[in-house]
Amino acid sequence: MGHLAHAHVPQLLQVLQPCHDSPTQILWSPATSRSKERSQALEGALQMLRSQGQLRGWRGERFSYWSHDTMLPQPAQSDFVRVERAGFLYLGMLSHAIHINGFTPDGHLWCGQRSATKSTDPGMWDNLTAGGLPAGETLLQCAKRELWEEAGFTLDDPAAMQSAGQVRISQMAPGGWHDEVLHVFNLALPDGFIPRNQDGEVQAFEKLTTLRVMERISAGKFTHDAALAIAQGLLEMD
Repeated sequence: MGHLAHAHVPQLLQVLQPCHDSPTQILWSPATSRSKERSQALEGALQMLRSQGQLRGWRGERFSYWSHDTMLPQPAQSDFVRVERAGFLYLGMLSHAIHINGFTPDGHLWCGQRSATKSTDPGMWDNLTAGGLPAGETLLQCAKRELWEEAGFTLDDPAAMQSAGQVRISQMAPGGWHDEVLHVFNLALPDGFIPRNQDGEVQAFEKLTTLRVMERISAGKFTHDAALAIAQGLLEMD
């Protein structure tokens, strides 16, 4: 299901039963075939880890997990488990996110600078908008919500947003293993649009040429996720 940091192994064995460990893996054998009951058991274990101070960054938002190789989310199918978002990082389970590259009519990119108060990558640069895919949402629903919350943009015409494919990122991160499929979209913005953040997660926006974006990526000023999503979006442009 995931990839555990070595320090997380004894912590998880204490709170999640029945588990069996070996030198290379922990095998969890829940006594149920129902997604809801599996989710309750795993979320209960995550709650205990949180109360012990072992799991940080609790958001009160659930993600869905289908399998370790699901490149496309499957909201029409029952997920294997549905648990707190922070638990995905702790357990190293595969999650999904949307990333939207916003292009102006003259080919520039609107990019957002993350708030200095964000817990992850404060002050780093992102593309126009991005966000994790919550349980129960489709990619389009997530895109519409994130576009409004982060950039103040209402997506009235979904045809203005074209899929640029997927890219998977897997790396160590504070709190665990970040394993996520980024669903990348290129959005044609109307002339004169200026993004305005609505939820406090973005502290500034800049309209940049693709060359300037690449210079900032090379200088390490963009998050890894956004850098991958921008590169993917540019590769898939007509």
